[in-house]
Amino acid sequence: MTAEEIKEFFKQNPALKIVLSDKLAGEFNKISLRPVNIKGEQLFQLEKSTKTQVFHENLPYSVAIDRLELNNFKQILFEVPQKSYIFSISKNGYKKRVKANNLAKVDTLHNKTKKYLLNEGDNVPVMQELGIFTKENKIVASMYDKFKQINRFIEIIDDEFKTSNLNDITILDFGCGKSYLTFLIYHYFVNIKKIKAHIIGYDIKNDVVENCNKLAKKYNYSGLEFVLSDVKKDKLFSGKIDMIITLHACDTATDYALNFAIKNKVKYIFSVPCCQHEINLSIKNGGEFDIMLKDGIIKERFSALLTDEIRAEILRAFGYSVDMIEFVDFAHSPKNIMIRAKQTTSKINTKILEKLQNLIKNYNFSQKLYDLSTKK
Repeated sequence: MTAEEIKEFFKQNPALKIVLSDKLAGEFNKISLRPVNIKGEQLFQLEKSTKTQVFHENLPYSVAIDRLELNNFKQILFEVPQKSYIFSISKNGYKKRVKANNLAKVDTLHNKTKKYLLNEGDNVPVMQELGIFTKENKIVASMYDKFKQINRFIEIIDDEFKTSNLNDITILDFGCGKSYLTFLIYHYFVNIKKIKAHIIGYDIKNDVVENCNKLAKKYNYSGLEFVLSDVKKDKLFSGKIDMIITLHACDTATDYALNFAIKNKVKYIFSVPCCQHEINLSIKNGGEFDIMLKDGIIKERFSALLTDEIRAEILRAFGYSVDMIEFVDFAHSPKNIMIRAKQTTSKINTKILEKLQNLIKNYNFSQKLYDLSTKK
């Protein structure tokens, strides 16, 4: 048997355990796979070991199988209930031996897979065009983390709109990039929720904008458009806007998006920030938190957290209820905090702004959203 034939055999016979051993080549000395239940979702934990480190990923079964490096090992153990298959390398490929084992069936192995709003196998042709699904509507292995992020983002939006009686909605996506999220949020509102949607995606790359507009036209997404624009300085849509979204808008681009929402009284905000350098580059010693500024890696993480908390406080100051939630598990993306906000009042809380002013003055740093939202 070849390695590819073994993979197909694995996919057709879900495993209780897989172990790759007796290294031939590659970085890892051993690779194993076992079922795990993560927050009610049945996944498989892929474990890869070097001499000094162990790496873990929790993945759907078919994606995990695709990531097995079979050609790098002499022996492969594959266990299912009551049987163990041992594949050993030979001159003509892998030879297979079968022996009995005492492993019992795991009842929950495949009947508790979490149902998403978007699922592997769903017929959403644009997902093939975007490279998330294969032609058979299977998740492309390298795109699993992106698929997970998009689903989580839409789930969080669905929590807010699950019982909504909206007839139409207008959404701006700041820094839409290749627009995986933009297309699928449009699909969610129009095809799942049956709500008329007008979504505008902004990006600074002309080729990206052109390609996304071609895809929107090809699939008759008539309410979806993409605009070449620098959100930091260009004039944006001036009509009524219900929601803004950002997914990994870099550094201060998130601040410009949040400020736009404040100035235009946008009701809903769903924002997952990306890299945050501004405070890290400017902060100086100034008080009780000086200890957090001594070591570079701690200073960087502290500055990133401080950035997002300041953003949340500014939104609260301008009448938003805000919560900070885990976007996805850290394993899928280290940028895993979402700012979720909803405008509940038009009153401005000046006490919050005064406290922020004192904090910024004490530590002598710059924060773009504070500057934008408070300038007269």
